[in-house]
Amino acid sequence: MSILIVVDEPEDWPLNIPDVRIVTAQTYLAGPAFSADRTAGEDADRAGSPTVHSLKLFNLCKSCHYQGSGYYVSLLAEARGHKPMPKVGAIEDLQSRHLMRYLVEDLSALMQRLLGPLEMDDFEIASYFGRTTAKRYDPLSRQLFNLLQVPLLSARLERRHGQWSLRSVRAMGASDIPPGDQKLAVLAATEYFSGRRQWSRKHPPRFDLAILHDPDNPEPPSNAKALQKFRKAAEELYMRVEFITRTDIGRLPQFDALFIRDTTFVHHYTYRFSRLAYAERLAVIDDPDSILKCNNKVYLAELLAQHDIQTPKTLLVHKGNIAEILPELGLPCILKQPDSSFSRGVVKVETEADLIPRVYELLAKSVLIIAQEWLPTEFDWRVGILDRQVLFVARYYFPAGHWQIIKRDEQRRKLSEGVTEAIPIDQTPEGVVRIALESANLIGDGFYGVDIKQVENRCYVIEVNDNPNVDAGNEDAVLKDRLYREVMSVFLRRIEARKQEHFR
Repeated sequence: MSILIVVDEPEDWPLNIPDVRIVTAQTYLAGPAFSADRTAGEDADRAGSPTVHSLKLFNLCKSCHYQGSGYYVSLLAEARGHKPMPKVGAIEDLQSRHLMRYLVEDLSALMQRLLGPLEMDDFEIASYFGRTTAKRYDPLSRQLFNLLQVPLLSARLERRHGQWSLRSVRAMGASDIPPGDQKLAVLAATEYFSGRRQWSRKHPPRFDLAILHDPDNPEPPSNAKALQKFRKAAEELYMRVEFITRTDIGRLPQFDALFIRDTTFVHHYTYRFSRLAYAERLAVIDDPDSILKCNNKVYLAELLAQHDIQTPKTLLVHKGNIAEILPELGLPCILKQPDSSFSRGVVKVETEADLIPRVYELLAKSVLIIAQEWLPTEFDWRVGILDRQVLFVARYYFPAGHWQIIKRDEQRRKLSEGVTEAIPIDQTPEGVVRIALESANLIGDGFYGVDIKQVENRCYVIEVNDNPNVDAGNEDAVLKDRLYREVMSVFLRRIEARKQEHFR
């Protein structure tokens, strides 16, 4: 048993859904089977079967008011280590005026588009697991479900001065479903649960892993084939995988782990996902601290300098020391904005006439920027590190006649990219591996890509990146499928560690 629906009375949900058990609130709150001790759960874990501690619970009670039976169903589910929907926090949020403003910001454009043609100025929509009776309003119903993570809800909307807004949102119980909507509600629930990959009863999934990606990103950190390899590796370890996008942030509490496979930035939805996942105690890669630190080259320069990590000669530039660039670094030199990535925000300055305009261009965006000496090499080393262990090593070559791995036009569009050559770890120079580990370990135990230039026998760290590329056919050329299993094994260990911490 891994999916449970809790209702006030059995007749509230009279139809069966395959592989889903229906129980009353009283049974869940008082029944010993749902408050099993930790030892029983651990024994079941060792046997490779799902435990009550990994159960997913859907609270369809009507009495979700403060200290009502539905309220306690969600509250005790959280204490027992189950995954309730809705959580108590979501129940409380429905009473918050601040939530209404938040929802209006996220849903405004969609509301205006879908409801604009209506002649009435008041409208009510009932959402059943993201579905509603009028199919044309399903996008709004899905968004409400994704944002709030309440299985059954009713939203009232109103139009004032030509603009639609939310007036109220409330959770519904199974007994609130109008007779005419019951068939749709059961269908929506059935589709929602069947959308969770079907597993054999002998080996059901133990945990749920979300992989965050952007299907429209032209330069994702993992190509489509690599994403499927990550899925396969996770499923071999009995973790169910779901690919999610930026609209699914409200669903994060339903998962046990989050793997971010979209380009990360601090002022970006990826960072918000990471922060929320971390707060919900999911196993998350990359964690928000790693994103914050790796996305700022000023921080990295200072960190590496403080720990005597060899880097190209570096100067933190501000408006008061621009004159020091030439005597300190010479020309050509490299200028970097602090949050540069994927060859963006990095410029090579070759003439004195070009230096000052380029510096001021970058200083307009940040009070500090990075200037570094130019170290010409044929390729950059990339060392992939996960959980303080080297995962892969690759050489990133430069396109012909260019000084960066990616060559772009004036609009920053990619024109060409150098070849990636995976190298066995035992064939990598010892100094490259050593300095990569020293640098990454200063950040944490996440997933990092350390870029290194080697000039004769000296190694220089260029930067430490979170969320490094793993593309099928490139970084995995040596380890092949074992690379993906290594990553998923780290997730499994971290999920299990968090489960054990919960019941200490």
